Amino acid sequence: MTACAIEPPSAGSSGADDVVPAAGCVLTTDGAYAARLALDGDSWFPERWTLDGPEPYAVPLPGNQPEEPGTEVQPLGDGRVLIHRLVERRHAFALLYPTGPGTGELPLGAVECPEPGTRLTLLPPAPGGAQAYALAVGPRSSAVWLVAGGAFGPERLAEVPGRCSGGIWLDGTGRILALDQELGGRTKTVVVDLERGEISPLLQISERSDDRLLLADADSGLLLIASDAPSPGEERLGWGVLGSTLPVRFPECLRVPDCRVVPFAVQPGQVLMPENCAVALRIDGAFGTWVGTWRPVERQVTHLPAPGGWLTGSGLWTRDGVLRLPYATQETPCGVAELTAPRGETGSPEATGGTAGTSPSGGTRDTSVAGTTGTAEATGTTGFTRAAETRRVAGVTGNPVGATRGSPGDNGLEGPVRDGTATGAPGVSGVSRAAAEPVPPMPVVTRPVPLQQAPLSRLVTK
Repeated sequence: MTACAIEPPSAGSSGADDVVPAAGCVLTTDGAYAARLALDGDSWFPERWTLDGPEPYAVPLPGNQPEEPGTEVQPLGDGRVLIHRLVERRHAFALLYPTGPGTGELPLGAVECPEPGTRLTLLPPAPGGAQAYALAVGPRSSAVWLVAGGAFGPERLAEVPGRCSGGIWLDGTGRILALDQELGGRTKTVVVDLERGEISPLLQISERSDDRLLLADADSGLLLIASDAPSPGEERLGWGVLGSTLPVRFPECLRVPDCRVVPFAVQPGQVLMPENCAVALRIDGAFGTWVGTWRPVERQVTHLPAPGGWLTGSGLWTRDGVLRLPYATQETPCGVAELTAPRGETGSPEATGGTAGTSPSGGTRDTSVAGTTGTAEATGTTGFTRAAETRRVAGVTGNPVGATRGSPGDNGLEGPVRDGTATGAPGVSGVSRAAAEPVPPMPVVTRPVPLQQAPLSRLVTK
């Protein structure tokens, strides 16, 4: 997430960084604090929200002068707010905190990007909230920087070949980071061990596909993936499980006509039950922007109107399945709306025909997908397995990650990928035949490996 729905400060631009729309504010991983760049008249200033009390409240943190539009802010776990300012070609970082009527500021140092075309932005908040990281993307390589929480100011931790984007934390300590690496004309997800500065492949569905990791849940191992492997030239949303040997699924219900669908939050606490994790979706279309909720076990997306003033694209799930969405209006300058996703039944009539969605303006539109029966497509394997961490299987880099076969959400697969080519989608290659065969008639019981048990340290290339 970035601080506001404006282009963040940079010394260049990268098309890969524009894939996911910016969010209206940034939340800590535990949901205790949020930060955003607020507007007072024509002046921008940082604002911290406290969300873990009886009622949410905002604390303005203005500096001696207004901030530039697009300045990034990020809350830390102790309530201080990291601010990233661009001064000529230097990226300056400081911590802001309230001091009575004023704002205290602790300078942390700066990162220089002398090479033309380099862009530096904050990575999503790290688990624990004690450190903050940034990604500097240059013409030929990308660097991960520790910009808050270090002993001696900004520290360069790792360099990754190619232009990188995204940034998903795969562990609870802020050591293992997944980045989408654009190299050789293709985008694949790699894992960076920030403690050792080493890189290993994570996501490669086929040699000719562009594959990105959008979200990951540490408790269940659920992964949300974007790839054009099942439909060359068209990016689709899929899901898999870290540690499973089964294929990634690309449900038809996640294809909303003429709309852009971006997942932004996953329900935590569902250990060994990735199919039951609720996923929050930001949906942008001709009717505006609204919220979708979906679980892999279900065959439908529930479309809900976003609250007025929603800080678009921001929010989090509680362990009990309540979606909390921060919003700001003239009447309520600091508010949190709570939505509970209804649970549909797998194979129900509602699941097979889509659902009726309500646009933010209050109108109702039919968001069902023509010809969709709620089934899912399966494509090639990718990622990690517990038993064969370093094995290569028929063109698949790394070890397989996939959905749990034999679960209620796996009935009725359509168009399985065979030899890397999905039904009606010629030209995708590099996926093993064994991993893409149709589901056998007898159930296959798999036990997905939760993230904290996945052998991540052994998967780093030495």
